[in-house]
Amino acid sequence: MTNALHARGPVPPLDLEGPVLVGCSHGTDDPAGRAAVRSILTGVATARPELDVREAFVDVQQPEVADVVAHALESDASGAVVVPLLLSIGFHVKVDIAEAVDQPGATAASPLGPDLRLVDILVDRLRTAGLGDDDSVVLAAAGSSDPAAALAVESVAAGLADRLEQPVTIGYGAGAEPRVPAAVATARADLPPGGRVVVASYLLAPGYFYDRVLEAGADVVTAPLAPDGRLVDIVLDRYDAAT
Repeated sequence: MTNALHARGPVPPLDLEGPVLVGCSHGTDDPAGRAAVRSILTGVATARPELDVREAFVDVQQPEVADVVAHALESDASGAVVVPLLLSIGFHVKVDIAEAVDQPGATAASPLGPDLRLVDILVDRLRTAGLGDDDSVVLAAAGSSDPAAALAVESVAAGLADRLEQPVTIGYGAGAEPRVPAAVATARADLPPGGRVVVASYLLAPGYFYDRVLEAGADVVTAPLAPDGRLVDIVLDRYDAAT
């Protein structure tokens, strides 16, 4: 089987090795969000042409992760590893993906975060946005009711604060408090003259949550994490660890 993420057109036969890498994201109706997430798997396929790389989703888009895993196991592959294209553990990792790999030959890797390379991307996005000494930073995450997800976000926020050498406030889109608009309002109340509220988007791609962050009242909102080659490296590290 050839890798579906290779360039369109005639593709020479490939000597595919190892378990199928199933990159599983949430799914979105946003075309830019779809392209951003797909760029990660395209990068993975380019970096490891010997791998069979497939897309899967837990919501909104098709195919569903359980179907992709089942089809991979029905082929002549040596198994399937689902790499969650998600920034922390939560319902989709613990339920949707866990159920999809609950069969011989399938396993799930860890989600992308927390990881210091994600902090590096956030720092670069903030520098691109022109972060100033008097600006206040709010880290905007999608949010989850799972305590493990909150700990992961807090770990990234702490790493970002260390790199910036200034405090970083957390705001969530859903599932946890404070919500992004409240975090932005709190940050604005403490701004020095001339300072701005700058939101660092701890979101993988454009979509519903990113749109809500743009409406949260910040002066500046950074671009999401993808596309970025460091995400490709993280995906491959998660896959290698799981195999």
